[in-house]
Amino acid sequence: MVDIMEEETWELRLYVAGQTPKSVTALANLRRYCEEHLKGRYKLDVIDLLTHPQLAEGDQILAIPTLVRKVPEPIRKIIGDLSNEERVLVGLDVRPASRN
Repeated sequence: MVDIMEEETWELRLYVAGQTPKSVTALANLRRYCEEHLKGRYKLDVIDLLTHPQLAEGDQILAIPTLVRKVPEPIRKIIGDLSNEERVLVGLDVRPASRN
């Protein structure tokens, strides 16, 4: 029997403001975590609020960079450069991939 949660595609949005050091670091960290723990099961949208400021209102973005987990519900948000892997995984409710 297949666990439905394991097969679900995670929908993540990372809100940034240009190519600031924090934004670049957050994106690099997030891509690494996704490839390690959600490989093939995630969709990542990066939204630059310098070019699309109106998109901040929909997810109530107050600080950047901010990561929003849209799916699976409930929606979760993490603010910062995502450098603390354990905090990010707990915040997103991702079970760490087993390390061999």
